[in-house]
Amino acid sequence: MLYLIGLLVVLGLLVMSFYNRFVKSKNKMGDAWGAIDVQLKRRYDLIPNLVETVKGYATHEREIFENLAKARNAAIGAGNINDQQAAENMISQSLKSLFALSEAYPDLKANANFQQLQEQLGKVEDDLQMSRRYYNAVVRDNNNIVETFPGNVFAGLFGFSSQPFFEIEAAQKEAPKVSF
Repeated sequence: MLYLIGLLVVLGLLVMSFYNRFVKSKNKMGDAWGAIDVQLKRRYDLIPNLVETVKGYATHEREIFENLAKARNAAIGAGNINDQQAAENMISQSLKSLFALSEAYPDLKANANFQQLQEQLGKVEDDLQMSRRYYNAVVRDNNNIVETFPGNVFAGLFGFSSQPFFEIEAAQKEAPKVSF
């Protein structure tokens, strides 16, 4: 009888330990996503200023501006991580095209306002990259807990699951094509 009570206590402590690990991991992912969200907000605030500065020099490049505006609106309205990831990939591709466009306009490249906005956006992109790396590390740790034994048994019981990484698309790795 004493052994049974001891076994139940040990099992209860094990279940409690795993549950607490899952909750901590979930909260850490929320915190990491919050850091990404802050950087994305900064990015969204800079984009309209950058576009307006470039518009003055390259008024006939309407498609690039429209694509960037659509991507920004999609990102702001994203409902989940997968939608957010897709929208952010569209923004990154559009920004690459915008900066490639600046190469064709020497006056734009020399514009102090454009340079300042480009530097600010570069800093935001660096901060965003660090936030994404941290988020992906937290997701990796969560997925390790959820997918390995005996965590996978308890994860199923408590409704915890693996989460997607924040990854870039293959198309983002290519240089943008700008033609005139």
